[in-house]
Amino acid sequence: MAEKLNKKYMRLAIKEARKNFGKIMDGGPFGACIVRGSQVLAVARNTVLKNDATCHAEVNAIRQASRKIRDFDLAGCVIYSTTEPCPMCFAAIHWARIARIVYGTTIADVNKRGFNELRISNFRLKALGRSKVKVNKGFLRRECEGLLCEWDKLENKKLY
Repeated sequence: MAEKLNKKYMRLAIKEARKNFGKIMDGGPFGACIVRGSQVLAVARNTVLKNDATCHAEVNAIRQASRKIRDFDLAGCVIYSTTEPCPMCFAAIHWARIARIVYGTTIADVNKRGFNELRISNFRLKALGRSKVKVNKGFLRRECEGLLCEWDKLENKKLY
């Protein structure tokens, strides 16, 4: 049952990321979903092209979830991210006290596509910062990689 729910939540993040594949692109092929228990608190996508470099999917999801529960403390939550969170997003996840990160593709996967990601893995950040956040990599990797392949084919995309 847990595996089925995990897939559901990651697929919500994938679906949200695809919203950036239309005529108006607010950001790249990245989505995130925050869940507490079985309650979805937030689903968000990358919107950096609205002129805010901090509007990564994970940060947008944290902002939504915090507004929803009226608290910065997201202890006990899980964040599902289509791609491994960047260092900024990992720090925000840590500060929000999110318990676990579940991601599909890696920072290296998006670097290959020209995105300007710092090449520091979540496992390295966790070790350096002595963070208690649990990290699960490669979840629904093929589906998340498919999202990036779809992005590769778009003509009107903008890398940042």
